[in-house]
Amino acid sequence: MKIYNPKNQTELVEIICNKCGKRIPVTKGVPQEDTLHVEKNWGYFSQNDGIKHTFDICEECYEEWVADFAEPILAEENLELL
Repeated sequence: MKIYNPKNQTELVEIICNKCGKRIPVTKGVPQEDTLHVEKNWGYFSQNDGIKHTFDICEECYEEWVADFAEPILAEENLELL
């Protein structure tokens, strides 16, 4: 979950992992650890039709999550880091 400055709603001040509650500090708008940010707009044929879900997961929780997948994720080396 992204936390913004209440006086300036565009200034990111902290990220909280929705799974474990870990608080990830943000310095000058830059998170000090990487996270997975997910936004899902559910559509037709879904129990959540018309609902948008948004969450953030720390890297440790992400690794635990994907380790349980029945099919492994596709992981490719990315040589261009921005």
